[in-house]
Amino acid sequence: MDWKIFITIFVAVFIAELGDKTQLATMLFATDKEVSKYTVFFAASAALIVASAIGVLAGSLLAEYINVKYLLYIMRNTLNKSFNLTLIIKGVRPL
Repeated sequence: MDWKIFITIFVAVFIAELGDKTQLATMLFATDKEVSKYTVFFAASAALIVASAIGVLAGSLLAEYINVKYLLYIMRNTLNKSFNLTLIIKGVRPL
């Protein structure tokens, strides 16, 4: 395993997940006093593992049919536009 790549992916996904709908939903479930916090943790973790597996599978399949350069171009433009839109909505001047 290449630890540099592992850490890069971990940090990117970790930052992307902070404060998103997944984390908010998990916090909401954790507020229920009748639900075990372990159940919330393990269920949310399992859901993220399955979602990640689907992402890896989809990326692998797309890479077989579409040049990785084009996929990266599409991804960068999509992320940049959504990031700028988020900044505009929050009233921050886009980069």
